[in-house]
Amino acid sequence: MPPTHISSPEPWRTGSEAFATAAIVLADGTVFYGNGIGAAGEAVGEICFNTAMTGYQEILTDPSYAGQIVTFTFPHIGNVGVNPEDVETGAAVAEGLILHAGITDPSNYRASMHLDTWLKSQNLIGVCGVDTRALTARIRQHGMPNGVICHRPDGKFDIPGLREKAANWPGLEGMDLAIRVSGNQTATWDETLWQWDKGYGRQNQPRFHVVAVDFGAKRNILRCLASTGCRITLVHAKTTAEEILDLQPDGVFLSNGPGDPAATGEYAVPMIRKLVNSGKPVFGICLGHQMLALALGARTGKMLQGHHGANHPVKDLTTGKVEITSMNHGFTVLRDTLPKDVAETHISLFDGTNCGIALRDRPVFSVQFHPEASPGPQDSFYLFERFIQLMQAANA
Repeated sequence: MPPTHISSPEPWRTGSEAFATAAIVLADGTVFYGNGIGAAGEAVGEICFNTAMTGYQEILTDPSYAGQIVTFTFPHIGNVGVNPEDVETGAAVAEGLILHAGITDPSNYRASMHLDTWLKSQNLIGVCGVDTRALTARIRQHGMPNGVICHRPDGKFDIPGLREKAANWPGLEGMDLAIRVSGNQTATWDETLWQWDKGYGRQNQPRFHVVAVDFGAKRNILRCLASTGCRITLVHAKTTAEEILDLQPDGVFLSNGPGDPAATGEYAVPMIRKLVNSGKPVFGICLGHQMLALALGARTGKMLQGHHGANHPVKDLTTGKVEITSMNHGFTVLRDTLPKDVAETHISLFDGTNCGIALRDRPVFSVQFHPEASPGPQDSFYLFERFIQLMQAANA
């Protein structure tokens, strides 16, 4: 099948303030001018950068990016278009996006829509023509700032008003965003991983029943669980331990999600402690990892620039193996606060931060990174198989 070519819906240009149709205004008054893409309007959030070379559609639909505006350091965004299969949740979740170059016209047989057309359909605001190197360097030096992106086709900006809006936004510390992206009712999941020329499959012969607590679960995590033999019941973030155990799971999964783990943990940590004490196998990823650590007695803290990308080396301390992982988090488990009964299993080789834990005497473990995102591409898939093994042992 020949590559699909979807024409750009409008010409792209970069320019100075005099020709700008979009602006980024940080809380300290710093302003970057560019050109608007996607929907017109304003969006406020924490500005982070992502170094991944692929996966922009998955990134923008990842619930973990709620409350954040994503700066892409890779210049060719849009080159494979968008399609209905590569979303991590039903709609875009990130607050907006920032690019250096204009959106690349797609040339890929799976493309069904131009990225700009999709951004408009999602009411997602973007800016291109920005010096993303300068913005990224600023984030590395000073941390992830609160900011507003504004797309106005007439090029008229109220810069003082935008700065005030950025300065008044409270920031992610203390913010519970999981409740915003969690499903509002119990649901089942049986879709398995995508296969070339076949699409997604169905799990018709599950061996285990897993209850997944939805703090903003990515669909591909659920597909990985289904592909390893699980029937999955998704439950809301505020579901109690008693309600979860009444579903008679073989194991419990704590999903990824956005926001401050300490804020979400106010209602989730008591639930997680009861699940751990029940003896059921428990597996957590990202926010689920952080809240499991809180439930076990550790603490979490805000990072300066966070980890956002698909090229993060992580060392498995139990085997000595180094894995290339995908990460997306702005908070971290403070490794020096881990209790003695919690083993540190993984660390980041970028900065030495904690990336995995396991209880020494119970079938409970978690990782900070995303084993479902295939950056290695399959370096970390063993974690799902480890969860299966724990459920097998518990049922023996």
